[in-house]
Amino acid sequence: MNASASRVAIIGAGIVGVATAIWLRRHGFQTILIDRSAPGEGASFGNAGILAASSVTPVTAPGMIPKVARYCLDPEFPLYVIWRKLPGLAPWLVRYLRHANDQDTRRISRGLASIVFDAVRQHRDLAHQTRAEKWLVDADYVYAYESREMFENEGYTWGLRDEVGFRPWFVSGNEIGDYLPGLGSHIRFLAVLPEHGFVLNPGNYVKDLARSLEDLGGTIIQASVKNIDMQGGKVAAVDTDQGRFECSRAVVAAGVWSRALLAKLGVNVPMQTERGYHILFREPSVQLPVPVMVASGKFVMTPMAIGLRCAGVLEFGGLSSPPSQKPLDLIRRQTMRTLPGLRFDRTEEWLGHRPAPCDSLPFIGEVRSSGVFAAFGHHHVGLTSGPKTGRIIADVIAGNSLPFSIVRYDPMRYTLS
Repeated sequence: MNASASRVAIIGAGIVGVATAIWLRRHGFQTILIDRSAPGEGASFGNAGILAASSVTPVTAPGMIPKVARYCLDPEFPLYVIWRKLPGLAPWLVRYLRHANDQDTRRISRGLASIVFDAVRQHRDLAHQTRAEKWLVDADYVYAYESREMFENEGYTWGLRDEVGFRPWFVSGNEIGDYLPGLGSHIRFLAVLPEHGFVLNPGNYVKDLARSLEDLGGTIIQASVKNIDMQGGKVAAVDTDQGRFECSRAVVAAGVWSRALLAKLGVNVPMQTERGYHILFREPSVQLPVPVMVASGKFVMTPMAIGLRCAGVLEFGGLSSPPSQKPLDLIRRQTMRTLPGLRFDRTEEWLGHRPAPCDSLPFIGEVRSSGVFAAFGHHHVGLTSGPKTGRIIADVIAGNSLPFSIVRYDPMRYTLS
C-alpha cells in the first residue's frame, strides 16, 4: 500500500475520532487527526462518563407527544426550549416526534443495542496497554426510584433493556443505606444493572488515547476545517486554516458540527444540537461507589477522580445561545435533594452540545462511494459507543467483514428517502 492510498484524515478529536484513528493505525493506515480544539474537548469532555451498555431506548418513546407541552412548562422536569429558537427548530422537532411510537421505538432500540451492548469490552479493547486504561472502571449502574411503583411505571423501557439481556437486581428499604450510603430517605427502590462501567475523567481519558495515537505514529493537527476537497467524486484532501492535507479517505467525526461539513457534499443530515449540562462538585463529602441515575430528575451522578459530576437535562436552543440558568439550578436542586448531606469545596458548571439526529440513530458509513465516511450523531451514547463506531469505520476502510449490517446507520438514509 503506497503512502497516498493509505492516508486517512479524521475530522474531530472526540472519542469517536480518536478511536477511529487508533484502530486505523492498528490496521496499518497513516492517520491525520484534525480538530480546531485539543483532543477530548466538547461533548467528549463534559458527558456523564457512563459506559451505558443498556442505553437502548430513545427519548422519543410512545406516549411522549401528549406530554411535551407539560414537560416544557414543568420547572422540575429536565426538558427546556429556548423559545425564540423554536421556529428554526420546528421542522426538525416534527420529524423527531414522529418517532414517538412503538414500531419506531423498537426499531431504534435494536439499532442502538448493536453499538452499545458490548461497550465495556470495546473500551477495554481500545485502551488495552495504553496510558488511557487507568481511567476505566467496571461497575454496576444504578437506577434510583422513590418507590417500586415508579420503577414499574417504566416497564416499557425496562422491557426493551430486557430484550438485549440487561436484567436488574433490586435493593429496597433499609438495605439501600448499606449499598449506597448518603441517599435521601425518599429514595426507596434501586434497580441495579451489572456489567457496566464508567470513566474517572472523560476528558483526560480521550487525551491519553490521543497521546497513545501519537505513540503509534499517528499525527494530530489543531486546525479548523474549511472544506473537503473532492475530485472526480472522490475525496482528495481536507483543507484547513493550517494548510491542505491530502488523503484518499476522510472520516467526519465532528459531532453536531458534522452536519455543515456533509452539507458541502450535498448531503442532508436532519440533526440538531441538544444542549446538555453538568455540575462538578469538587471534593464532595459523599463518595458514591457507582454511577447513579436518579429517575425522578433524569440526571446521573458519577464519582470521578476530579469530584462528583452530576449531568443531565435536555435543552433545545441551538449552538450560539449562552448557557441557561434554569437547567443548572434544576441539577443543583435535584442533587442536594438526592444527597442531602453533600458538602463540597466548590462547583464547576458546563454546557455542551449533543448531536441529535431526528431518529436518534447515528450516521455511520460511507457517503456514496466518495471515500468520505460519516461517524457522528450518537445523541446520548457518544462516549459509550465511540470505540465501537471507530472500530467499525476502520474495519470498513480496511475491507474487513463486520459482525452486523450497518445499513440502518447509512448517512444517506434521508437524502435517498
